[in-house]
Amino acid sequence: MLLFQDFFLEIVRQGFFSIEFEPLRAALRRANEWIDETGADVVNVETVVLPNIHDYNEEGTQDTALRASGETYSEWHQFIRVWYRHDTP
Repeated sequence: MLLFQDFFLEIVRQGFFSIEFEPLRAALRRANEWIDETGADVVNVETVVLPNIHDYNEEGTQDTALRASGETYSEWHQFIRVWYRHDTP
């Protein structure tokens, strides 16, 4: 069975008009730790970029209907996705 695990950027500071995220390498470090801890049979590791995954009405990295249109403000976020195999009994 093919599965995936996402490692998104944590918010390090949030102001009234701004949000600061940790560097992408922090998410990559967590992904490497998870791979080491679980012994996952990794198929692929990718950087994914999606719009507005932290908005209040979105469901994060697994939301299938993320909205971004031309005239409105959008924020695009990177995260690490690890694809791996998992044997099911």
